[in-house]
Amino acid sequence: METSSRISKYFIFFLCSLIIIAPLPLGSNRIWAWSILEFAVFSLACFHLAYCAKHEKPILSFDWQKTLLIPIVVMLVYLLLQVIGVIPGIETVDAYQTTHQLLKTLTYLIFVLLLSEYCKDERMLRWVVFSIILSGCFQAFYGSFVYLLDLDVSPVFHFAEGDKARGTFVYQNHFANYLALCLAIAVGWLISELNTQRQAFEFRQAFLNALSTMFSRKLILRLAIILMIIGLILSRSRMGNAGFFTALIVVSVFAIFCYRRPPILLKPLVISIIILDLIIVGSIFGVEKVKQRIEDTSFASETRDLVVIDSMPIIKDNWLTGTGGGSFYTIFPSYQPRPYSGFYDHAHNEYIQFSIEYGVIISAMLGLWVLYGLYLACKTMHKRNNKFYKGVAFGSAMAIVHMCIHNMVDFNLQSPANTLLFLTILTLCWLSYNLPSDLKKRPRRHRGD
Repeated sequence: METSSRISKYFIFFLCSLIIIAPLPLGSNRIWAWSILEFAVFSLACFHLAYCAKHEKPILSFDWQKTLLIPIVVMLVYLLLQVIGVIPGIETVDAYQTTHQLLKTLTYLIFVLLLSEYCKDERMLRWVVFSIILSGCFQAFYGSFVYLLDLDVSPVFHFAEGDKARGTFVYQNHFANYLALCLAIAVGWLISELNTQRQAFEFRQAFLNALSTMFSRKLILRLAIILMIIGLILSRSRMGNAGFFTALIVVSVFAIFCYRRPPILLKPLVISIIILDLIIVGSIFGVEKVKQRIEDTSFASETRDLVVIDSMPIIKDNWLTGTGGGSFYTIFPSYQPRPYSGFYDHAHNEYIQFSIEYGVIISAMLGLWVLYGLYLACKTMHKRNNKFYKGVAFGSAMAIVHMCIHNMVDFNLQSPANTLLFLTILTLCWLSYNLPSDLKKRPRRHRGD
């Protein structure tokens, strides 16, 4: 048992390290960067298989892992069928890109499997959540620092910075999406620290509570949230900002009615984030520029809307089986009726792009899988008594709502770092629902284990 616990700690440490490292080399959105991540994950998979073989353990220990992993396995098998093309109709127009998607999906599958396998208690879940927030804080600090220095190119990779913060990412909207996901988890953890018991007001007790707050996790989390919101605002991402604050309001309203004992300061906290962070902090760091970008947006100038419209015939012609993973740029020029002012290798709408590349059926399956994760998060908020698990579920629900909104106008899941983080958060939905509250207990295993 002690050896198993030690092995679990090692695996969680390396998985948390990958969460932090993944966005550093341009969001892992280059072949060389992604190859490093693939090698690291495949190496961990080999260690996992060796450990299971040595101790005669199953590769999967928990029943609930099946509903988490089966959709990714189906996606992996479907990509393989597209590459080899043995079934008429299920094939790809770009075998090279689809093979890349196959390897990425295999990497995602292994990562989610290992995370769900070795994150066995609340303490390890805290490590995962902490690594997400730490990564978000670093990205926000680095992105804001480089932006405020007004550098023409980034210090490390020498990419043009422009007038928007972008952290270590190439594209500022990927940076904004990454921060919004990290912010959601930070807000969830902060909510888990709030008191749920009403007490009669006493000045002495209130003073002691305020003093203890100054030296507690709550203050650190609150400062982390402010830092990440500064980075989010400086990204000038319209839907990144709008999606985050919309998700915050929607999930907070739901939590007020869903929690059996909602935190007393839940409503004041949400109001403070909107008023203090968005209005006051935002006015210092230029939220007006984000507002101006939204007001200046017009369908006449937004060619990404034309890309969505012109992509519809591709779905009509390939709605059942798709054109192959990663093949959008290969197939789209043959349907493009006119030249655009910008360069579009993605659809700027994940719902459209997934339907084009994988077909409507596979895309609908993945959508239902994400919605089931949202359902588990809501169920955790309603039924579980563990405050930390409820907070993680709150943050996960926020992240899912944000991603569903942001994906309508951008291609966030085409960035490996963003996809890895989003899959981590989806895994948190299953973990927060199934992990035991008592650290001495373990989740129910298969019979015969």
